[in-house]
Amino acid sequence: MVTSVINALNTVFWGYILIYGLLAVGIYFTIRLNFLQFIHFRQCFYVLFKGKKEDRSGISPFQALCTSLASRVGTGNIAGVAVALTSGGPGAIFWMWMVALVGMATAYAESTLAQLYKYVDEDGQLRGGPARYMAVGLKQPVMGHVFAIVLIFSFGLVFNAVQSNSIAEAMGSAFSIPPYVSGILLVIGAALVIFGGIRGISRFAEFVVPFMAGAYVLVTLLVILMNITEIPQMLYSIVAHAFGWEQAVGGVAGGVMAAMLNGIKRGLFSNEAGMGSAPNIAASAVPDPHHPASQGFVQALGVFIDTIVICTATALLILLSGIYEFDSDVTGTALTQAATVAHIGPIGAQFVALAILFFSFTTIVANYSYAENAMVYLEHGWKPGITILRIMALGMVFWGTQQTVQTVFDAADAAMGMMATINLVAILLLSPKVVLLTKDYLAQLKAGEDPHFEISEHPELGDGIEGSVWTEKRPPFPQPAE
Repeated sequence: MVTSVINALNTVFWGYILIYGLLAVGIYFTIRLNFLQFIHFRQCFYVLFKGKKEDRSGISPFQALCTSLASRVGTGNIAGVAVALTSGGPGAIFWMWMVALVGMATAYAESTLAQLYKYVDEDGQLRGGPARYMAVGLKQPVMGHVFAIVLIFSFGLVFNAVQSNSIAEAMGSAFSIPPYVSGILLVIGAALVIFGGIRGISRFAEFVVPFMAGAYVLVTLLVILMNITEIPQMLYSIVAHAFGWEQAVGGVAGGVMAAMLNGIKRGLFSNEAGMGSAPNIAASAVPDPHHPASQGFVQALGVFIDTIVICTATALLILLSGIYEFDSDVTGTALTQAATVAHIGPIGAQFVALAILFFSFTTIVANYSYAENAMVYLEHGWKPGITILRIMALGMVFWGTQQTVQTVFDAADAAMGMMATINLVAILLLSPKVVLLTKDYLAQLKAGEDPHFEISEHPELGDGIEGSVWTEKRPPFPQPAE
């Protein structure tokens, strides 16, 4: 009965609401914000590199981006792309691009709202996220609590088991490491990071994420250079299959529709735009310029890097391998490994296994950071809550290395589907405030000013915004006692 309920929920969420709802919301914000992510794309880099370093209240914009990328960039970028190709053909990659480009607007909106409604907790740490803007922005605290609970279940617990399961499987096949050894080492490594709290996680991500993503993309670039004459035809093939101009080798059931649905689903699952996950860390960033919209641009860039850069890297790696066939039983990680071996030899299998190790481990610690933020929102000063969450998260990491976690993974999918649905409703209802903040930011930018937000100048935004955070005082955030 439980399995039937979970399957029914996933059919509703992933078959209807999220496939079409997330895409529709992305298109809505793209139009409502006047194609912000295209016209002002360079702002994503401006605010990222202009941003100040962390202070005692928050983390830097670069740390926030790396932490959100740690969650976004996972096995979905390696196995998920391969599944999209085998299920939907090369055209699925085109639709992954499209959903990412409109999803940048959604990511901008939710992270801008997270910045607007952030607050300083009793330890002097900036906090916020969807649960916060639902409770104080929409004045729906029950909605915020439900969101926080499902986020803790999916991102804080179950998804960590799924990621550790992928690591144990990859390490076992590539290096013959027993699952229990992988489990023990993962628990020790994760404990060293997550017991450092948000700051420890963000500093870890700041160091590891650029390295892991850079190494993976570098190998792909080398493969592209080795096959540079084939790239134009390969890109044309992706577009042609997306619109049915060419028939996929071996055939793909459903043709254009299969390409569209698989591309949209895998793209949304990979970049998380609209899921309500990344805003939890975006709220902890110290903005520079001192404006909520600045961190919206940073997280929009995260969607671009995840899908347009890293997912495309995997797709080209597979398509250029010469072993790609749609009627083959090889898919997922095995297909990506086989393609890498075809390009760089037997070491390719170990390289992909190490990529999964880095991608999945950073996903574990980043997912935990989202759950910790939600726990802080729920616990209302109950200190043991964070410790209990950490112990449970580490327990799930070890458990995942010893089990097949399909049923629990399906349950987490259902929880994440509920989480995303709640968040989509919230950001749509709060969209007028996103528009107002965007116009204010761009107007100051057009006037040649460094955008600066002062809450007293915007009474139309209503209450619920912590005035001590958005004032003219320098430094702008209350500092904790020595």
